[in-house]
Amino acid sequence: MRIINTSQGVGGILNSFKGLMDGVEKITFVGTPGFCTPFAELMGFVVRDRKLAFIPNMDFEKARSISMTPEGMQLGEPVDAHADAVVLLGGLAMPKTSLGSEKAKEIAEKILEGSEKRKIIGVCFQSVFMQYKWDEVINFDYIINADLAVEVLKS
Repeated sequence: MRIINTSQGVGGILNSFKGLMDGVEKITFVGTPGFCTPFAELMGFVVRDRKLAFIPNMDFEKARSISMTPEGMQLGEPVDAHADAVVLLGGLAMPKTSLGSEKAKEIAEKILEGSEKRKIIGVCFQSVFMQYKWDEVINFDYIINADLAVEVLKS
């Protein structure tokens, strides 16, 4: 894979993601509950005019809609997880939660069944997909990889 764009901060992640979703009508995020859910909701906000779903722990049958509410983006009712784009979130590859790259590849294919657009996007921090070689198993169209710098300040 080669770098096609660089940016900074949360805005950089969101703008990059939104640009990759041009022409996509339905997007399904796959991640771990709790850790990945807020990232799916955050990225979903910039494409809130599309049909959105979230699958926890690669359990296709537990897919839920993501929609805009007065309180912000929220998981909603059960929904069909088939989509034009699947977004695999980095929490899936972390050692404590990993369910395996082969299973992720299978769920991505199931989500994309019947789609002509077929995009597989990875969104991760600190190169987790590359570190654990998921990029060698899954044919990602794009990976958005971010690093976090953290400072804790005390007055």
